[in-house]
Amino acid sequence: ISTMMAAGLPVEECVATIAATLPVCSVRGVAYSTFTIIHLLNNETAEIIQYDNPHVIVIRDYDIYDYPKTEMNIGGKKIYKSTIKLQEDDVFVAMSDGCPHAGMGGKYNFGWKREDIADYMQALVAGGYTAKNLSTMLVDECDNLYGHKPGDDTTACVVKIRKREPMNILFGPPSNRDDANRMMSLFFSKEGKHIICGGTTSSIAAKYLGKKVEVSLSFERSDVPPIAKIDGVDLVTEGVITMNKVIQYAKDYLGENELYEDWNFKKDGASLISRLLFEEATDINFYVGRAVNPAHQNPDLPINFNIKMNLVEELSACLRKMGKRIKVSYF
Repeated sequence: ISTMMAAGLPVEECVATIAATLPVCSVRGVAYSTFTIIHLLNNETAEIIQYDNPHVIVIRDYDIYDYPKTEMNIGGKKIYKSTIKLQEDDVFVAMSDGCPHAGMGGKYNFGWKREDIADYMQALVAGGYTAKNLSTMLVDECDNLYGHKPGDDTTACVVKIRKREPMNILFGPPSNRDDANRMMSLFFSKEGKHIICGGTTSSIAAKYLGKKVEVSLSFERSDVPPIAKIDGVDLVTEGVITMNKVIQYAKDYLGENELYEDWNFKKDGASLISRLLFEEATDINFYVGRAVNPAHQNPDLPINFNIKMNLVEELSACLRKMGKRIKVSYF
């Protein structure tokens, strides 16, 4: 379906083609294959086409939205079509019937009903989670209800409508000290939140702002250095070690997303950066200094200048795969 739609074919033609090829069990009268289409048009309208899957749940203004559905018969198949004008923070939850079947014969006699799933997702949406984490939480809960032995295919997809959110990261001092003020001026002039990574970098930024760096004395975790505070800056962290942890989370986020409970709730620097970049930001500007830290050039240490630059490239690549717009400026 997605291939045909990407080729520009009308939705009705795509649906008719697919519907004509989907077999139905002659004994049970149940479709062997089903589909749900959520087609976003010009960021203004959502077209929802549904065949034999649980109906898409729409959450609007943190309430369950009962959207209109038009029944159609295409190729002998009962298809439901809906057209919804989008609003900011709308959430669409699509799922296979493995979700409402979860818990059947176990915790729930008749499975986890769609309306119960809607209530569950409504509470999570109020928590401000990303679409990725919402879908992960839904599938994880289904897995729990199945006793980690799924009796059916369990698939979930969540779409969240939101405005673009810029974010700015300063990482490392400039190679030329004379460029420090220009680098700081550009960084702080940008719209959105500001994150500073690195001890020397935070000292330069504090001097530029005429503020002090206040280092936190509490260690949230042993493998990530403590954060600091500068008045006028949203987040101040250590550099290389923290960034390396963020990349670990980013790679997992793009895969199985098994570590989301680590960074979603903790308050260490890596977790805080991850929440800002993965959940809030859509457009991310990196301001990267090329200055060499003499301490990092010791061959006995696992960190060197090239590794630092590679961290920026690696994190940028991960964020692009998440659909973020990335710009990297070097100084």
